[in-house]
Amino acid sequence: MLIEVLVVDNQLLVRKGFGMIVDAQPDMRVVGEAGEGEQAVRLCAELRPDVVLMDVHMPGVDGVAATERITAAAPEVRVLALSMYDLDEHVVSMLRAGASGFLPKDISPEDLVEGVRLVHSGEAVVAPRLLTRLIGRFVRAGGPRRAGGRGVAARLSEREREVLVAIGRGLSNVEIARALALSPSTVKNHITSVFAKVGARDRAQAVIVAYEAGLIVPGE
Repeated sequence: MLIEVLVVDNQLLVRKGFGMIVDAQPDMRVVGEAGEGEQAVRLCAELRPDVVLMDVHMPGVDGVAATERITAAAPEVRVLALSMYDLDEHVVSMLRAGASGFLPKDISPEDLVEGVRLVHSGEAVVAPRLLTRLIGRFVRAGGPRRAGGRGVAARLSEREREVLVAIGRGLSNVEIARALALSPSTVKNHITSVFAKVGARDRAQAVIVAYEAGLIVPGE
């Protein structure tokens, strides 16, 4: 089955460019385009795409507000945020709104389509340079923390806390299994439990929880 993609950007040329990249893939197709957030919300309700390529900065209803509404109404729809600006606050805002990933618009076509595939499969995608700066400049610098972050961590078992820390450090399931001497299936079960307990929809949100809860200490 094809991955159905909705492209949202207030610039026509950008929409067409992303659309051409997506349609050139044998496993994807563009099912619609939107030039602003309100239209994106309506089209998601009508088309139920698998993945939304969502511009962050748009007049009227911006990408953050549109993502919140889309993921609340249709949790199965995966949102991949795209922005020309690498401000860390934008990354956090989109992930908290329910986006499954955040990529800069200057990424290669290959990285874009791989991002679409990953979020469609349930993984999270944050460009390494953005995630590194997010950790180094925003969370560590005392950016806004969700109330009760440490209380969230207290709900986890010791093993689950270890898994959450590993997720926060960017380890894959295979790497976590190797580091903790667990089987991949056990790691997968732990991750499912962690997500449920901390209220994270995916790995991207789990990374934020790990730092907000103080499970990862700057400099480690």
